[in-house]
Amino acid sequence: MQGASIAIVNKTVIDGADVMAACPTLKMIAVTATGTNNVDLEAARQRGMRVCNVIRYGRASLVQHTFMLILTLAGNLHRYQQDVKAGLWHRASNFCLMDHPIMELEGKTLGIIGYGDLGQGVAQMGRAFGMQVLIAQRPGQPAQADRVPLDELLPQVDVLSLHCLLSAETRNLIDARELALMKPTALLINTARGGLVNESAMADALTAGRIAGAGFDVLTQEPPVNGNVLLDLQLPNLIVTPHCAWASREARQRLIDLTADNVARFIAGTLERWVA
Repeated sequence: MQGASIAIVNKTVIDGADVMAACPTLKMIAVTATGTNNVDLEAARQRGMRVCNVIRYGRASLVQHTFMLILTLAGNLHRYQQDVKAGLWHRASNFCLMDHPIMELEGKTLGIIGYGDLGQGVAQMGRAFGMQVLIAQRPGQPAQADRVPLDELLPQVDVLSLHCLLSAETRNLIDARELALMKPTALLINTARGGLVNESAMADALTAGRIAGAGFDVLTQEPPVNGNVLLDLQLPNLIVTPHCAWASREARQRLIDLTADNVARFIAGTLERWVA
C-alpha cells in the first residue's frame, strides 16, 4: 500500500506501528464490512486518516440466515432429514415420525444483544413469528428505557441472538456464567463475531445439556486452520456454518456499491459518515 492514498480492505489487519507507519501517504481506509476491529482506529485518528465501514448492506441476507438457524434447531429439521435419509420413515409403524422435540416460536421470547440495523431486522422477523422481543443492555452501557440488563434478560429468553460488534468490552460477553443463567431449553445464535462467545464454555454447556442448541456462523479464528472446539463436537444440536450469513449475491453487490460510494464521497470531500 505504500504510495497509496486509499486502501480498500476487509479482514487484513491495519495497525499503527507497522502498516500505517510504513504508509505515510494513506488518507483513507475503506473497510468492506461493518466491523472495524481489524483497524487500529486510535492510530488512524492520530494520523488524520478516515476509516469508513459499510452498513445496511446485508440485513436481508443475515436475517434470513439467522432464522434459518433458529428454525432448523427449533424444528429439529436436520435430524428429521437424517432420519428420512436413513430409512426410518420407510420402516415406521405410524404415518409420521415425531422422535425429536419441535419448539413453536410463537409466544416464545427472543433476546437480542446488539440493536443496530441487523438486530432490528432480526427483532422485526421475530415479531412476525409471534415472539416477544427483549433487547439487552450490555454491561457497562448506560441504562435505556427499552433495554433489559443482560443478567435479567438471559434467564427469560428462549432464543438469544447476537448482533453486536467485537471489542474489548464485548469479547467473551457470553461465558460460562452467562450460559448458566440461560434456560436449559434455550437456543443461542451467533451470526456476529466469534469472539463474543467463549467457545470452550459453549462446548461444555452443549455437551452437558445445559443449553438446548446453538447455531454459529462465526468462530474466533477464521478460517479455523488450527481447528476449533466447536468443530470437534459431534452433536445434533449444534450447527456451524462458514461465515456465510452475509454472502447472498444481492448483499455482496450492495457492499461493492456502498464501498465505491464511500470512496467517491471521500475524494469529492462530501463523506459524511466514518468511524475514525
